[in-house]
Amino acid sequence: MQNKSSFIHVEATTKFQRNIRILANKNRNIRNDIEPVIKQLESGDLPGYLVPGVGYTIFKLRVKNSDIQNGKNAEYQIIYYLKTATNIILVTIHNTMKSFSNYS
Repeated sequence: MQNKSSFIHVEATTKFQRNIRILANKNRNIRNDIEPVIKQLESGDLPGYLVPGVGYTIFKLRVKNSDIQNGKNAEYQIIYYLKTATNIILVTIHNTMKSFSNYS
């Protein structure tokens, strides 16, 4: 049984949800690809790299894209914000072969 004090709430911004919907058109397995990451965040792990110099606890994380077979293009990049010790916000996601401007 999970202790309520260790419960971590992970929520997605509307931008993150919209980007998932856009990416899902060509990447049918995107939800399966990011599900382990969300479970990892809910368990308290903070994968990825802390983004320096932004004034907030923002992390950048690469996740394998199972719909593309090789290279750096075979990844998504997830940006998430550690709002509090028990609240994580998924800010955005994009395919590394696309620029941020495609998903603004």
